[in-house]
Amino acid sequence: MNYATLAEEVLNGHVITDEEALAILNSPDRDLLSLLDGAYTIRHHYYGNKVKLNMIMNTKSGLCPENCGYCAQSIVSKAPVEKYAMMKSDEIVEGAERAAASNAGTFCIVASGRGPRDQELEIVTESVKRIKDKFPDMTVCACLGLLKQDQATKLKEAGVDRYNHNINTSEEHHKSITTSHNYDDRVRTVNYAKEAGISPCSGVIVGMGETKEDIINMGRSLYNLDADSIPVNFLHAIPGTPLEALDELNPRYNLKVLALFRYMNPTKEIRVSGGREVNLRSLQPMSLYAANSIFVGDYLTTEGQENNSDFQMLEDLGFEIDRTPLTVAQ
Repeated sequence: MNYATLAEEVLNGHVITDEEALAILNSPDRDLLSLLDGAYTIRHHYYGNKVKLNMIMNTKSGLCPENCGYCAQSIVSKAPVEKYAMMKSDEIVEGAERAAASNAGTFCIVASGRGPRDQELEIVTESVKRIKDKFPDMTVCACLGLLKQDQATKLKEAGVDRYNHNINTSEEHHKSITTSHNYDDRVRTVNYAKEAGISPCSGVIVGMGETKEDIINMGRSLYNLDADSIPVNFLHAIPGTPLEALDELNPRYNLKVLALFRYMNPTKEIRVSGGREVNLRSLQPMSLYAANSIFVGDYLTTEGQENNSDFQMLEDLGFEIDRTPLTVAQ
């Protein structure tokens, strides 16, 4: 396959076929540089050499009734994780201050659980208002689980710019990962956020026993959902979780997945997310030729890379931090 030609076709409006997508995932490693070159052509057209920085804060840990097989915070997990109820507003605002000090343009308030209780939602909305008063240009993202329609409206009114709720995997593979909620529940939450005027963020976790066809279906679903931001996580198998024994990934395949998501969702923010350090390893810098966004700092229950290492990586690549505030269509 000529990836330079395919990239130009995508820029001219071509939606890649399932056959083209499968060819990308099955491409020989010797084609990796030309594949990434095509992905970079698309990425550069829309984003230049800019990289968005995101920081997350785990404002409520553990205590989750859901049975997601990948998650250390789920009810079926035996992993030793810190458990605590929803933080106070002061602590959340302090987290936003740390995000600003780390040059992160997006601060994401994350809480474990099926969905937010009324009191938890009140803490989040109060915190968001205070953060927006202090950092008006900061993009505030919330990730609180399944939403009700009126909850999405309240988050919008408080100033939440973006809501993250990942589809995680394909509709076909979903039951293999969790049974305490279904795929449609996740899609419904993303649509509630969109209907409320919040920018939708939805992504995936790669390496959970899915097929290549599942990965293609994930990319297609996110295209149809019109998610503005797509976090691509790579399974960091945590001892004590049902998926602890999975070890299916290698850095070259992960780069092919990132490239595929760029070809499939050319205009969207593609974020290299959880597990990038352990799954991309020394090839991390190459991921940014397809993606245009990363997390800085730690994740929910696993450690991330030192901020200085990320900043050095961006400098070595000749890329620059994108501090442009998010504009959400009304």
